[in-house]
Amino acid sequence: MTLWRAAKPLVLASQSRARRSLLANAGLSFEIDPAEIDERAIQTTSGLTEPGDIAALLAREKALDVSRRRPDQYVIGADQTLALGRRIFNKPADRAQAAGQLRALSGHRHELYAAVAAAHNGKVLFEHVAIARMTMRRLGEAGIDAYLEEAGSAVTSSVGAYQLEGLGIHLFEAIEGDHFTILGLPLLPLLAFFRQDRLLGI
Repeated sequence: MTLWRAAKPLVLASQSRARRSLLANAGLSFEIDPAEIDERAIQTTSGLTEPGDIAALLAREKALDVSRRRPDQYVIGADQTLALGRRIFNKPADRAQAAGQLRALSGHRHELYAAVAAAHNGKVLFEHVAIARMTMRRLGEAGIDAYLEEAGSAVTSSVGAYQLEGLGIHLFEAIEGDHFTILGLPLLPLLAFFRQDRLLGI
């Protein structure tokens, strides 16, 4: 059973488990076809410096990359950027970088910019950027080490080295923003777009 009403399946241009879970829990059936783009090269050549603009660009590029090879299908692209003041974070490459990110974020409020884009036949029809503000509690070296040990390889799969839906919840003292934005997919505006285009059954 699915609420998706288009003739062809919806496509998610991402391997993110959190995004897959959000769409599935919303009653949408979909196919997964990760975008094949060089995110850092696109970010660098764009010259963009605002984190929301960078997230929006990458969400569009992901949606377009998959849409060009998936005619007549709606494709969702999404991206998330973390900013601490003027410093922009990417996914840590290893445990050492994850530890460094946690040290930098400890005791501070940072912003998560989550962008989503929907493309059809190589054209972006919808895009949206949402912001969540996250205050991380002060973490000592022992706390960082304990978290990294428990979280394992998951720390390199998300910007900021945490997943709020998992052990990352222990790192925070305050959160401002909706659950969907924090998990990397502004779902309410996306569903509103699909509903407007009569693509949903409810």
